[in-house]
Amino acid sequence: MVDRCFSHPDLAELYDYFDHWQVSPQDDFYLDLVMGARSVLDVGCGTGKIQRVARERGHTGRLVGLDPAEAMLEVGRRERDDIEWILGDLVAGPYEGEAEPLEEGGFDLVIMSGHAFQVFLTDEEVHANLAAVRRVLTDDGRFVFETRNPAVRGWEAWNPERARTVAGPDGHRATCVHRLRGVEGDLVTFTSGFSVEGWAQSQVSRSTLRFLDAETLNVLLAGAGLAVSAQYGYWDRSPLTGTSPEIITFARPA
Repeated sequence: MVDRCFSHPDLAELYDYFDHWQVSPQDDFYLDLVMGARSVLDVGCGTGKIQRVARERGHTGRLVGLDPAEAMLEVGRRERDDIEWILGDLVAGPYEGEAEPLEEGGFDLVIMSGHAFQVFLTDEEVHANLAAVRRVLTDDGRFVFETRNPAVRGWEAWNPERARTVAGPDGHRATCVHRLRGVEGDLVTFTSGFSVEGWAQSQVSRSTLRFLDAETLNVLLAGAGLAVSAQYGYWDRSPLTGTSPEIITFARPA
């Protein structure tokens, strides 16, 4: 099931206001990779901002955005019609037969940004999705993604003291508040509350993410036929350490 913050049209409309271009250094990091690839699949693309900016910057190859949330894709489609927007996921493929299945060996770059990888909550889900990535990659293709490093316990910052307020649609003030709800093993559950000036009431979305350490992650990658070629701890490609906020992984078909 897709989280409400992505599936509800009103919340999808807010996404780019909170997660605007260059809100994080990850945007330029992934854009450089996309601009150097001929065919790119963005898994969990959301509103597709990386693909959209790549087109604006002159990318002439194939750009595909795959996401299970129709509301998010609708935002992307409205912005650009020269990107392949596919409603679906890696394992099930396109939903409702609206597009052809993703072809084997069709992409020389697959990315999964915005910590989208963390929505896979079991080893079985992780393996199935990694195996699907391996299937759609060319033999010399690359899979690049990031996941939060559990050692730094980033979820402890998900509290009302870190509320964000931005200028939202029509200049109305929009606020997002995260609240930690529970930690069970490597699974972290939290809620995100959204309010906008003029709304009768706020909207709340509940999410659970999995925080895998690098050792476990690498075993799962190997089990799906993917070999780690590099791992970094931040977007400046600094080494991965115990205090790094991110685990940024480059993997290739083994």
